[in-house]
Amino acid sequence: MGATLPSLKGQQSSLAAPEYQRNLLNRGTERLETLPRFAEKLAEAGLSPLRATGVQVLQINVGKLCNQACRHCHVDAGPDRDEMMSREVFEHCLRALERSAIPTVDLTGGAPELNPHFRWFVERAAALGREVIVRCNLTVILANKRFHDLPQFFKAHRVHVISSLPYYEAGFTDRQRGQGVFEKSIAALKLLNGVGYGQEGSGLVLDLVYNPAGAFLPAPQAALEADFKRELQARHGIAFNRLFAITNLPISRFLDYLERSGNLEDYLERLVAAYNPAAAQGVMCRTLVSVGWDGSLYDCDFNQMLEMTLDGGLPSHIRDFDPAALAGRAVRVDQHCYGCTAGAGSSCGGTIA
Repeated sequence: MGATLPSLKGQQSSLAAPEYQRNLLNRGTERLETLPRFAEKLAEAGLSPLRATGVQVLQINVGKLCNQACRHCHVDAGPDRDEMMSREVFEHCLRALERSAIPTVDLTGGAPELNPHFRWFVERAAALGREVIVRCNLTVILANKRFHDLPQFFKAHRVHVISSLPYYEAGFTDRQRGQGVFEKSIAALKLLNGVGYGQEGSGLVLDLVYNPAGAFLPAPQAALEADFKRELQARHGIAFNRLFAITNLPISRFLDYLERSGNLEDYLERLVAAYNPAAAQGVMCRTLVSVGWDGSLYDCDFNQMLEMTLDGGLPSHIRDFDPAALAGRAVRVDQHCYGCTAGAGSSCGGTIA
């Protein structure tokens, strides 16, 4: 797959610090400082404070270790990261599920499959009757012999697989995710198709994720999905269920790209100009709770990476999980939230408006 970039943390970059990122987005330049506050936009639509409407998804970031180091990664994950969820924290997550009626468990990372407790947790969560989503980067399936049976494991537990594939051509994908990633991703998709994923009538769901390679918003999701289905089937015989178009949020390595390329101010202004109140109504943080690798609780995975913990008075750790207290909580927001509310909106499940 070629050499991978060191993480921002590994480079000892100032952007590895969440507080530095937040300050940059809010007050980094005169143009950024004069942009309207996201909370003000919510207030104009009568959505301040933004409140959760329940907890339908427990999204668990099981660690920052990854076999890839993608240029757009908001987690700053990579082979040089060693943060990893412990068995104890996983057990707290299971107890939270047992004490609640949350229907969906969403596992992310890093590459979640690299956590040594990953398979045990998937088995336990599936046994509770919950839908288990795994955000698989595809190449991990081929990274080591011990992962070659992941398609069969996913099938056995009816895992909903969501996988990133930036484009249906190698050049775009490899520029964003690393040399050789496209070829390995196609091989992994064929393995998933081979056990039934993405095949009509199988009940095995395989969704793909598209996010732009540069400082622009994604094209309409429906049109992108049609293009991906046509091209992947014609070129490689690959089938999948849905395509999710996700906007890159100005966090971590994508924020680093924006700053290095001189696009930061233009991109933030583009997000602000595209703000859509209808998208704000449906943002994923209103129905999701995010669990960090150490068990800390957040409103979403993006807030997690900026270390914006839940508001005071709410449970701060998964060991104290209280679905009633979290169901109507006020959600913390900041300038990065424009990314989820621009245009058709963006969430872990694609567009929302």
